[in-house]
Amino acid sequence: MTEVLPVLAAAAVVDLVDGSGAALHPEVHTGPGLSPQARAAVEAGIPDSTRRAYSADFRQFAAWCAELGRDCLPATADTVTEYIAHLIATPRPRTGQPYSPSSLERVIASIRTAHKAAARTPPETKGARKALAGYRAALSESDDDAARRRAQPNRVNAAVPATLRRFVAALDRTTLKGKRDAALLLLGHAIAARASELVALNVGSVTVDPDGRGIAVAVYRKKVKRWTHPKVMYGSNPATCPVRAVLALLEALGAEGRTDGPLFVRLDRHGHLAPPMTRHGRPIGDPEGRMTTQAAADVIENTAAAAGAEGRYRGHSLRRGFVTAARNAGADMVDIGRHGGWADGSKALLAYVEEDDGWGENNPLIGIGL
Repeated sequence: MTEVLPVLAAAAVVDLVDGSGAALHPEVHTGPGLSPQARAAVEAGIPDSTRRAYSADFRQFAAWCAELGRDCLPATADTVTEYIAHLIATPRPRTGQPYSPSSLERVIASIRTAHKAAARTPPETKGARKALAGYRAALSESDDDAARRRAQPNRVNAAVPATLRRFVAALDRTTLKGKRDAALLLLGHAIAARASELVALNVGSVTVDPDGRGIAVAVYRKKVKRWTHPKVMYGSNPATCPVRAVLALLEALGAEGRTDGPLFVRLDRHGHLAPPMTRHGRPIGDPEGRMTTQAAADVIENTAAAAGAEGRYRGHSLRRGFVTAARNAGADMVDIGRHGGWADGSKALLAYVEEDDGWGENNPLIGIGL
């Protein structure tokens, strides 16, 4: 059975091989290839979620091309357009609906990324994007409410401070689990962290300010491949103060003899530090008990459910909530971006600002003299 090895993001190399190691298409030449050590080093620089999504997308594209006798690498502009048209018209087995427009944007990106990674010229995608624009317009103008919703970006809800107050109120903060989950929620919001960035933090990533103003956190922003050191001040509300929550977690970990290693650790169903995991006698998972990105996202989702919050809350809810709250409080977008690890002038940052209902003080019609 043909398999496509994980498609790495830009600057990585894609190897397309079948089970025997033969090239999927004779026209594809990727040179001598990478050693396992080099491939592992490259993959370490790619966000896990990006790698998984692009790998799955390109694997399906390669299978479709193989079935129709088309080349997937290099792919022609017509092949990409035909594939997008195919996806627009084909219901997915899991949902019974075709891909959403936002998912199709990712599919196009995965195809272009695969070509760049293999040092091939990416195919022209104007035709594919025109087909996608027509599809989005048709959904948006449909009489079906569900179709119109599918035309819109599938964003998570923003966990703003008022929301976080409800979340942490649902936790038993006398327990290690409650302390861990409260710190994860509140620190994640305070430093605009992705779930992957949160679980990568160590005890040593947190430095207490000698002047008692709060804590500094060393965060590696894998998406932009650079370190940031956001300063987190004491909050005015003790229940949602990220500094107090983190210090409480550090104290609880210290009582368990954990003075270094991961800040956010796995716990068993009884709320105790989880023992090392094994499968068939072999160790699996992080040997120090570090939480996975999925586990951190589950904490956010499960806490939201326990608090009775409506909407979709996942890892990015904290990051979106920070931007929304800071902007509504009057913070400068440059300061917000630098605190959260965005590049100056980032267009992506604007997408994180959660719109209000339009009747508040941010309405642009206020004060214009009508």
